[in-house]
Amino acid sequence: MTESAQAVREFKMPDVGEGLTEAEILKWYVQPGDTVTDGQVVCEVETAKAAVELPIPFDGTVRELRFTEGTTVDVGQVIISVATGGGGAPAPEPEAAPAEAPAAEAESAEPQGRQPVLVGYGVSESSTKRRARRPAEQAPAAPAPAPEAPAPAPAPAPAAPVANGTPVSGADRPLAKPPVRKLAKDLGVDLATVVPTGEGGVVTREDVHAAAAPQAPAEPAPAPQAAPAPQAAAPDARETRIPVKGVRKATAQAMVGSAFTAPHVTEFVTVDVTRTMKLVEKMKADKDLAGVRVNPLLMVARALLVAIRRNPDVNAAWDEANQEIVRKHYVNLGIAAATPRGLIVPNIKDAQAKTLPELASALGELVSTAREGRTSPADMQGGTVTITNVGVFGVDTGTPILNPGESAILAFGAVKWQPWVHKGKVKPRQVTTLALSFDHRLVDGELGSKVLADVAAVLEHPKRLLTWS
Repeated sequence: MTESAQAVREFKMPDVGEGLTEAEILKWYVQPGDTVTDGQVVCEVETAKAAVELPIPFDGTVRELRFTEGTTVDVGQVIISVATGGGGAPAPEPEAAPAEAPAAEAESAEPQGRQPVLVGYGVSESSTKRRARRPAEQAPAAPAPAPEAPAPAPAPAPAAPVANGTPVSGADRPLAKPPVRKLAKDLGVDLATVVPTGEGGVVTREDVHAAAAPQAPAEPAPAPQAAPAPQAAAPDARETRIPVKGVRKATAQAMVGSAFTAPHVTEFVTVDVTRTMKLVEKMKADKDLAGVRVNPLLMVARALLVAIRRNPDVNAAWDEANQEIVRKHYVNLGIAAATPRGLIVPNIKDAQAKTLPELASALGELVSTAREGRTSPADMQGGTVTITNVGVFGVDTGTPILNPGESAILAFGAVKWQPWVHKGKVKPRQVTTLALSFDHRLVDGELGSKVLADVAAVLEHPKRLLTWS
């Protein structure tokens, strides 16, 4: 089958998180001429939150890579085109836009306001409110091509899909019977992009056939756009300029927004943690905990969860739009992690419901995944409170900035041997300093002090974990 008789499908940069507008292409795993299958990873991209692998939602042969590695691409831009062998009549040649497109063509065209998403992530309500696309960079100078016909006028963005009067959420897995799912796979249709018409928002066979209707191939695009290479510094250069993008850019924006939105208050306490450190060593040697990663950070996390249970009002968020305090009845415990790509804060979902071994396992997996740069955007959303372990760098303490949308963050400083008055005598004891920053709009000084004091009390006398839990 010649390419002219094949349908050409385009895969656009999806919204792999909530509210993201761009991503950088880190690596291509395919090249023009390669055969791809539904669900095959074709590239790795870095968003403002994490590095993510993108699977393509249909089968075919790679026709063109629109961007080179290192290029930052806006969400919604086509990054790869694939010639599919789905059959059907040859697609017509592109023509100038008619005064009004027929209804059938408008329905078969891909919605402009609804972009595909990465498998496992839904579209947030605000995901269609994107900034205007930047003009594409020009290719290197070449002989001017002949004038082209004006591009077809884009069809208006359709309203959100509705089934029987009820809006269908893109955050849920599409509803469809197994035969319909098989049909969609055979035709190369991503169910997440299909507007369901069946009862209760179920995708029908007719919906899949409508979505699989052949579309006109896109006009040849210019050569892949290369990202501007950083200027190599001369050996005697006094400065080096590094573009701010990806995780570093997102961190900067979040910290500035937090620092100038929430009125921060930070309190400190220095505490004797000798008993906790001894308990950590005993737990490491316990055969029943073999394979469980036990460390001081685990004990700090457990102590903070106990303090939140005793002072639940601290686990809240400030809703500026509605002028409300939103108290959370769950704890998504964030752990600030330094990675090669910058600082990220993934969180352990429903940490308050986990046993100590379960919390240790979740904490170990979170840290290792973050260091490998494989943290998913979902793991960094919905945090309620955060711990930052500055002690691993030998730092005594600090004044941490709140993670946006949270009310408190605890800094855990270095544990050091110091002279300490213990039972009326000066003895060498293992001591650390804790710092708790909180949003003073919803956490008063008394509440913040109680939380910090409870954390310190548990770490000084870890037996309280049994009596307070």
